[in-house]
Amino acid sequence: RLLAEHGLIGLPLRDAALAQPLRFRDPATDPAARPAEIGKGTMAIRSRLAGMLDASLYELDRYDLDVSTTLDAQLQHQVSEFLGRLSDPGFARAQGLFGERMLSPNRMEAVRYSFNLVERTEAGNRVRVQTDTTDQPLDINEGSKLELGSTAKLRVLATYLEIVAELHQRLSGLSAAELRTLKVESRDRLTLWGVEYLASAPDRSLEAMLQAALERRYSASPGESFFTGGGVHSFSNFRREDNGRIVTVREALQGSINLPFVRLLRDVVRHTMYQVPGSSARLLEDDGDPRRHEYLGRFADREGQVFLRRFWSRYHGKKPEEIRSAFLEGVRPGAERLAAAYLYLSPQATPEQLGNFLRERLPGEALPAERVSRLHARNGPGAYDLPDRGYVARVHPLELWLVRFLAQRPDANWNDAVKASAEERQAVYRWLFRTRYKGAQDTRIYTMLEVEAFLDIHRRWARLGYPFGHLVPSLATALGSSGDRPAALAELMGIIVNDGVRRATLRMDRLDFAAGTPYETRFVRELAAGERVMAPEVAAALRNALSEVVEGGTARRLAGAFKLADGTALALGGKTGTGDNRIVIGRGGMRGVALNRTATFVFYLGPRHFGTLTAYVVGPEAASYGFTSALPVQILKSMGPVLLPRLQVTNSCLRQELAGQIKQIE
Repeated sequence: RLLAEHGLIGLPLRDAALAQPLRFRDPATDPAARPAEIGKGTMAIRSRLAGMLDASLYELDRYDLDVSTTLDAQLQHQVSEFLGRLSDPGFARAQGLFGERMLSPNRMEAVRYSFNLVERTEAGNRVRVQTDTTDQPLDINEGSKLELGSTAKLRVLATYLEIVAELHQRLSGLSAAELRTLKVESRDRLTLWGVEYLASAPDRSLEAMLQAALERRYSASPGESFFTGGGVHSFSNFRREDNGRIVTVREALQGSINLPFVRLLRDVVRHTMYQVPGSSARLLEDDGDPRRHEYLGRFADREGQVFLRRFWSRYHGKKPEEIRSAFLEGVRPGAERLAAAYLYLSPQATPEQLGNFLRERLPGEALPAERVSRLHARNGPGAYDLPDRGYVARVHPLELWLVRFLAQRPDANWNDAVKASAEERQAVYRWLFRTRYKGAQDTRIYTMLEVEAFLDIHRRWARLGYPFGHLVPSLATALGSSGDRPAALAELMGIIVNDGVRRATLRMDRLDFAAGTPYETRFVRELAAGERVMAPEVAAALRNALSEVVEGGTARRLAGAFKLADGTALALGGKTGTGDNRIVIGRGGMRGVALNRTATFVFYLGPRHFGTLTAYVVGPEAASYGFTSALPVQILKSMGPVLLPRLQVTNSCLRQELAGQIKQIE
């Protein structure tokens, strides 16, 4: 009656329903069916589906709905069972997981594992396995933010080779004489190298230039201090034996050596400072021009909008609390930085409110009331102008301004933001030239240039599937400080395997609602063409470099491990990474509160499969574990008998497809 009264059903259907006798189930003779066992794959599909339908899991359970997924149910079960047995010391020993930089029999209970395997097809990247060993609904593959260590070097390498490809496109059409007349900023070492290479190389092809770029050499010495992220930092290598070496980029990737990648990212940052549209690096070029102030005013108005537009696209359309949360997630943890940002966004906040906020964001740091009061007084309203506050918070001042503006005026449009920010855009650039002491001026200028450069680097990473809205503007990002997700790393590997094309990641093929009823509705995924996000030559160079990590680098225990029934060895490549994430207390470095320890291997396996395997420990007990990426590499090797039957079938199908194509051509 209610359905008919509200027009949801017609009167004939109402009358037919009212005439139908109701027969209730007898629980004694017909007990309720037990719910099916819900594994991690099913749980991941249910959570994703609930989000798509804007429904709770309770509501989802009451839908008349059949879902066809891409998961290989048998393989999903086998992999989940295999990973679950790794907590058994006897089974772990049989898989070769005990030893240096791996596990010990008395230290196993807190280690969790996650694994995903994806198959590339013409229809898209189809997830075949997605599982982890947590007993929580959270899916570590997609729902986490973990420091995955040296896997970040793969993202740095991809950005570096993309820049080399751009230099080739821009410069390869010039003659040697024309190249030698180009004026290049002396700090832009990548452009200088590109000009020098193309002016003298006998082979000017992109493939040859990419290989030459992988042969560029960097020092592995930890003796240099780096001004980055607004302060002076030092970095170390995992192996002391690497400290005195000067290695190629290729060798640094194979051995996962830290310092060459820190220096490589510095070159990328400096190149970006002078190449990205809107960079204020040009402000430093001519300090003697009498028209400087007029030029600066025009520059600030025009180029300030470039950065404001980037922040606008990031936050526009979100609710104020979502904007605030997304922004604060990108502020690097630190009491002074967080206090400066928080008190700009909440100028009326009391010291008590500031303390509660800081304790929530910095759970392992001592924050007595006296310290919070000092932070409140030092960062309260009127303590800084907008540019200085952005400098203290280590964020771009225009981003800080826009977050507060949209929180106060969530319905504002782009023109409103441009009009309201006129004074702020001028201030953000002019303040650089008002500092009294040149040393302090240069420090602040470089810090802001670095922030601007990382905005463009983040744009590149996001195009390749990086899942977060910010990068930490620091060279430590080369070693994983900006975080990542296993599923996002798998997506990057999929781009590389797909010759630079980013295809949709598929977990569901079809939704059938109310099958066999008058309301039957079927949704089938529309096939979409992939998007080219990387030059095919860059993807090929990356695949080759990653294969060398397995052939002679940090994953060499996998060399030749996966062979088909006919003895054919599957092509295999990947990148290892180890993360030791802790809040450091005091100077010197290693004391601190452990947050988590991770070890990851992102890989491609054969011509069509790729994925990630991660081992991790969360919480203070992570400090008592010393495993590295050798652990997931060995686990993947041990999983060979589980995975190979699936790979065998896929490889046979691929051979049949190729044979059919060859016959058709003939």
